[in-house]
Amino acid sequence: MTRVLIKASSRLAQAGLQSLLSSHAALQVVEDLAENARGVESQSPPDVLLVEANTLADPAAREAINWAGEGGSVVLLVRNPALEPLAEALRAGVKAVLPSGMDEAEIVAAIEAAAAGLVVLDAAGIETFLNAPSAVARGSSENLVEPLTRREVEVLQLVAAGLGNKEVAARLKISEHTVKFHVASLMGKLGAGSRTEAVTLGIRHGLILI
Repeated sequence: MTRVLIKASSRLAQAGLQSLLSSHAALQVVEDLAENARGVESQSPPDVLLVEANTLADPAAREAINWAGEGGSVVLLVRNPALEPLAEALRAGVKAVLPSGMDEAEIVAAIEAAAAGLVVLDAAGIETFLNAPSAVARGSSENLVEPLTRREVEVLQLVAAGLGNKEVAARLKISEHTVKFHVASLMGKLGAGSRTEAVTLGIRHGLILI
């Protein structure tokens, strides 16, 4: 069972999300013990923090982004997030940034995906990145000792899509040996010990989106 802590911009929104999730047997809505002194140390952290906010600059959203940076799984529901805060949230480790007003099935799916370690964006969020790739690239370079080359980013994106070395080579029209070289190089720059870890770090640095 996935334990979910909900924080919202209003009591009405909070109650609505709690009612929406309480009917799902695989989800358990937990109490925010930060606001209740009883048993704070006896309650383990939630599996997923679901936050509804007006913007990514709201205090609740900023707190959630910080929590994600410490390893927590976070799903943010916001209105029209700007590119830079969106990239920052993903680099910090936020698993999903979605617009407010998503339906029940979409929110539940996002929570389950976040609990499984997946990253979720809606079509508009992906379009935001595609229309401003330079902003993502700036954010990704800042946190790396040596930035990835454009070709290494392309290889990483294809690896994230589930392609093997042979498929990546065919897609980019390069040799499989060259692909292996790029994979080894990008893993070294990211400090990754495996292809899976490289994809995870690539997401955090804003290099790839799922």
